[in-house]
Amino acid sequence: MQTPPVKDGPRINEDIRVPRVLLIDQNGEKQGEMPISAALEAAEEAGLDLVEIVPNANPPVCKILDYGKFKFQEQKKKNEARKRQKIVELKEIKLRPNIDIHDYDVKAKSMTRFFEEGDKVKVTLRFRGREMAHPELGMKLLLKVKADFDEIAKVEYEPRMEGRQMIMILAPR
Repeated sequence: MQTPPVKDGPRINEDIRVPRVLLIDQNGEKQGEMPISAALEAAEEAGLDLVEIVPNANPPVCKILDYGKFKFQEQKKKNEARKRQKIVELKEIKLRPNIDIHDYDVKAKSMTRFFEEGDKVKVTLRFRGREMAHPELGMKLLLKVKADFDEIAKVEYEPRMEGRQMIMILAPR
C-alpha cells in the first residue's frame, strides 16, 4: 500500500481533515468557529479556496482566498527576502614589506571601498628572498594597516606568518 505524496505548503479545501475550523472570510472578517462542511460551502459560494492558515491553533484557522494568488504572493515575498541578503565576499589585498607610501595609499583606498561595500579584506604580505630575514618589517606594516583602519574595520584574524607570507583578515565594523 502506497502512502499519498506529502504536499508542501498549507492544506486547501478537501485536504483539511478537522471537524471544526475558525473561519475568516475573503474580506478578512472573522466568521467564527464552524464545522468544516459549512466552511467549505462558504468558500464554494465565493468561488474561492478554503486555505488552512494556522494549522497548529485549536481550532485551526482557515481563510477563504484565491490559492493561486496566495502562492504567487508567498513566492514574491521569498524572492524579495533573497534580494535583500548581502553576501559578504572576501577581497584580497597583496602587499610587500618595502611598499612605497603612494602605493600603500592606493591599496588603502581600495580597502576603504571594500569595507564600505560590506566586504571582508584579507591582507597578504608576501616576502621574497632576503626579505624573509626581517619578518618584523612585515609585522610593523600590518600593524600600521590595523591602526589606519581601526575606526572602520575590526581584526578578525590577527597577523600571522604562514610560510613565506604574513596574513591578516579585517571585517567591516
